[in-house]
Amino acid sequence: MNTPIYDFVSRYRDLRPARFHMPGHKGRGPLGCEELDLTEIPGADSLYEATGIIAESEANAARLFGCPTFYSTEGSSHCIRAMLLLAARHAAGQGREPKILAARNAHSTFLSAVALLRLKVCWLRDGAPTYLSARLTPEGVEKAILAERPTALYLTAPDYLGDLPDLGPIAAVCRRCGVLLLVDNAHGAYLRFLPSSRHPMDLGADLCCDSAHKTCPVLTGGAWLHVSERLGLPAPDVREALAIFGSTSPSYLILQSLDLCNPWLEALPGRMPEFLEKVERLKADLRAGGWTLYGDEPWKLTLRPRLRGLSGIELADALAERGILCEFFDPDYAVLMLTPNNPDGDLERLRTALAAIGPRPALPEIAARPGRPETVLPPAEAMLLPCERIPAAQSLGRVLARPGVSCPPAVPILMPGERIDEAACAAFAAYGVETCAVLRETTNDSERRNDP
Repeated sequence: MNTPIYDFVSRYRDLRPARFHMPGHKGRGPLGCEELDLTEIPGADSLYEATGIIAESEANAARLFGCPTFYSTEGSSHCIRAMLLLAARHAAGQGREPKILAARNAHSTFLSAVALLRLKVCWLRDGAPTYLSARLTPEGVEKAILAERPTALYLTAPDYLGDLPDLGPIAAVCRRCGVLLLVDNAHGAYLRFLPSSRHPMDLGADLCCDSAHKTCPVLTGGAWLHVSERLGLPAPDVREALAIFGSTSPSYLILQSLDLCNPWLEALPGRMPEFLEKVERLKADLRAGGWTLYGDEPWKLTLRPRLRGLSGIELADALAERGILCEFFDPDYAVLMLTPNNPDGDLERLRTALAAIGPRPALPEIAARPGRPETVLPPAEAMLLPCERIPAAQSLGRVLARPGVSCPPAVPILMPGERIDEAACAAFAAYGVETCAVLRETTNDSERRNDP
């Protein structure tokens, strides 16, 4: 598979031209990559009007993923905004008001996009044991669709802990009900290349984003937006939706890494069985050694160490002392992301480190489970109103104004516009949230809306 973007930039570098164009480093600098960093000079194509080398590279990616595929140099967050815009336009084209049914473990980018686009949102209530996962069934999804009558369903799959919902039957429910299925697949680009694909686009999604940099050899910020051919969307319409939210100076370093990833993906199916065997053997050894694992995502290892006497934070600290860094940790979990790019010794090093951490008396479960908070205002309205920041311990009964969560995992405990209940306060305490942004207290709704 050819690499047209990388080849063009390499030729440009080798010509050693006088650079009277952006960027200002002029191909020189301490990082060593500056000579490969350029902008839309003649022949370099343009990301949101691509007809040349970028379009050619995206076509390579589309052949690999089996559907129209578009590049982003601003991560899945960029793609999520474009997905929601495209879904809103699709609804408007049918004469319907856009309304999104979403699982509550959505990334905070979803909320900011909803606010920007002023979309109506309703939430799936799934009884999940943690804020980071959603326990979805086709029956539960269909019941919610029939009750809420949304125009699109938005899911995160896989989630941050490695849970993978059964997307095929859920997609069938969406098609039967005339609802678009949008999937944040940021952590699962590689799912397409398993011996049997578990990628959302192969399971019936209409729009889907992958963070290339999370599991593939791509610079941070590289992502793909996938569009089902069922939608009949012309490529210029998709690019225009991306352009609305994207920088007019996309990174050509990231574009080159996306371009170079295509041959890597092409070869991935041949490498996959051996790597999967290594990971499954590691997971089996850990279970045999008394570790409790969570989730079923193939390339993710999520440990639930409280039964072994450690919090996720303590486990992450113990691993860090041995030179092993986790992707994410909180009081309940420690998450490690594995890819074939881990050197051969990494898995053995992890196995040895975990074997050396002996068991202790089990810790009690954290009583921080999602509640059923009252919705006072839509997220889009709440996020645009004046707010104040107060101690989280004093927030009971107030209305949340901003998501206020860090990344990772960037999954809100409560949604803007919801009243802070006892479950949320318990979660704030459990996860070390010291302050939160709430709507200013005013005498009535009219005053709140008109407050400068």
